[in-house]
Amino acid sequence: MAITLNNGFKMPIIGLGVWRMEGKEIKDLILNSIKIGYRHFDCAADYKNEAEVGEALKEAFDSGLVKREDLFITTKLWNSDHGHVLEACKDSLKKLQLTYLDLYLVHFPVAVRHTGVGNTSSPLGDDGVLDIDTTISLETTWHAMEDLVSSGLVRSIGISNYDIFLTRDCLAYSKIKPAVNQIETHPYFQRESLVKFCQKHGICVTAHTPLGGAAANAEWFGSVSCLDDQVLKGLAEKYKKTAAQIALRWGIQRNTVVIPKSSKLERLKENFQVFDFELSKEDMKLIGNIDKTYRTNQPAVFWGINLYA
Repeated sequence: MAITLNNGFKMPIIGLGVWRMEGKEIKDLILNSIKIGYRHFDCAADYKNEAEVGEALKEAFDSGLVKREDLFITTKLWNSDHGHVLEACKDSLKKLQLTYLDLYLVHFPVAVRHTGVGNTSSPLGDDGVLDIDTTISLETTWHAMEDLVSSGLVRSIGISNYDIFLTRDCLAYSKIKPAVNQIETHPYFQRESLVKFCQKHGICVTAHTPLGGAAANAEWFGSVSCLDDQVLKGLAEKYKKTAAQIALRWGIQRNTVVIPKSSKLERLKENFQVFDFELSKEDMKLIGNIDKTYRTNQPAVFWGINLYA
């Protein structure tokens, strides 16, 4: 099952996010996920594991497990490389051992002090606050992203963590419209206005953290997971599914792409088994009523500044 982007390319509606996957486990996870049926992988320079992902992809291609054209690979431009878009993209391609990307995203709508291509960091000033670069506009960054499409290095370009205002601006100054806006959205952080705005203007919404971050965000940010919500648990019992499968199915029925992350084989299988049932309109509304406007991913913990304020 796939969503057709505004440029005609198809993006699988479920993918595997590789954030916080490390070392040797990555190869097995990616190869096993391909065997399960995953064809979409969501990476980022800042996850610091592109090289390991690249090794896994190479093995998958060399062994005949899958062909390059069968996969949809996303990675992202980090904040410190806004002034070095071409070099950063080429660095990611080299690490991933690919000749092109299916999708390249601006990871966050902020440029920070450059620390060297491939050295994704979040430099802080003497005051302990993120050292934001005020000389590079998002428009400049976007036009450099557009050049990647023209050169054939990237098929689709998009944005990530952009609100309505920044998305509107991008639509206004772009020659190539963003194909995707990847945002945090889940039953506790539904962001209906932003989702509808993007979809109205032909931008596919990808839901990162579609399960509310679960254990990962609880560990880093002290957040609460929506998977413990009684409504989701009740629906899981009704449909004979798990709360995670209910949350993912809800995301899919909103016409958003979902990219859950898991390091466990059984969970990988479970997350992919969401195409054999459909939530009723009433149950979609039931989930719609549990929105708490609750963001679980809080980079301010590391940046010393809340960019969402």
